[in-house]
Amino acid sequence: MPAYDKADLERRMHGAVEALKSDLGGLRTGRASVTLLDPVTVEVYGSHMPLNQVATVSTPEARLISVQVWDRSNVGAADKAIRSAGLGLNPIVDGQTLRIPIPDLTEERRKELAKLAGQYAEKARIAVRNVRRDGMDALKTDEKKGVMSEDERKRGETEVQKLTDATVAEIDAAASAKEKEILGK
Repeated sequence: MPAYDKADLERRMHGAVEALKSDLGGLRTGRASVTLLDPVTVEVYGSHMPLNQVATVSTPEARLISVQVWDRSNVGAADKAIRSAGLGLNPIVDGQTLRIPIPDLTEERRKELAKLAGQYAEKARIAVRNVRRDGMDALKTDEKKGVMSEDERKRGETEVQKLTDATVAEIDAAASAKEKEILGK
């Protein structure tokens, strides 16, 4: 059984791109959106859970997110999680509901968000490079085991590199589009 599996590498690289797109979707440009709170995890019942698993998130107005926490004992934890998520949001606690006004984006905040988009992209690039390394290692292992010849290994390495380059280009395109959107250009 060869260790090298091109389909698995493609799937894992595609996963990194999808994770990036999801992260970038959470960076909003001054409008309220329920996806804005997707990266927020709340510490409840001794574990970390996504906010949308402990509360109902909605956008009643264009510049307001409403978070209806299901269990009253989790309101404080949800409030703390949103404040510490680095999104620049300050919830207003109203019983079991957290009202989160979306502030106008200042130039400084836009730059912070653009920088955050860049960090997300770098995280995705690192993930892709790790998948690439795994693929290269698998090819070398297969060659050592005698499953493939040196020429086949080199062809495989070229294939893996092309896949890596294409995926990184996709990541760069997604990140640069998001940065333009954030900076309003």
